[in-house]
Amino acid sequence: MAAREQYVIDAEGRRTAVLLSLEQYERLMEDLHDLAIVAERRDEESISLQELKRRLKKDGLI
Repeated sequence: MAAREQYVIDAEGRRTAVLLSLEQYERLMEDLHDLAIVAERRDEESISLQELKRRLKKDGLI
């Protein structure tokens, strides 16, 4: 079910806030956190898929 946007308006009818379901808010916060992690790691050197698998095996994750 698609959520309808709901706004809080001031005395002049200007939108001042938006109401979100808790589920929508939590998804947005998770997305924001993911974007922050990506931004922090932007300058890290990339590794090959083979190297990633090697590291995961070494750590017992696969």
